[in-house]
Amino acid sequence: MILRFITYGLLGWCGEIIWTATKGKLGGQQRDWKLKGTTSLWMFPIYGLIVPLYEPAHNAVRAWPWPLRGAIYMLGFWIVEYLAGRVLKLFFGVCPWDYSHARWHVHGLIRLDYGPIWFLIGLGLEPVHDFLVRLTPAIQQALVH
Repeated sequence: MILRFITYGLLGWCGEIIWTATKGKLGGQQRDWKLKGTTSLWMFPIYGLIVPLYEPAHNAVRAWPWPLRGAIYMLGFWIVEYLAGRVLKLFFGVCPWDYSHARWHVHGLIRLDYGPIWFLIGLGLEPVHDFLVRLTPAIQQALVH
């Protein structure tokens, strides 16, 4: 479980850096081709929450039609993003993201127009989850020996 937590944290960081770099270039904020992306240290444990939250949800809805699974994942990602942002603001006075400039935001913590992206990420994580579950015992055995 710890190995998957670390893997999801790293995948989330990498995905977020690629997302922000690409969005910055396509949105005209970056004029050169350095494609600098950003993330936050806070995001590592947030993405790691995929293990205790997403994985059981995926197992529970595995046989359901993909549109319903995608909608459930999207809603779950929104809930986690919203609650994580609220907690970070409450305890630390800051949140690494601020969507208050966007048209379809909720308290600056989630963007409703990102729904299709979370929908697709949720479905895309299904084979990643299955692969990591199959791979975890081999990695654990390799670390012991």
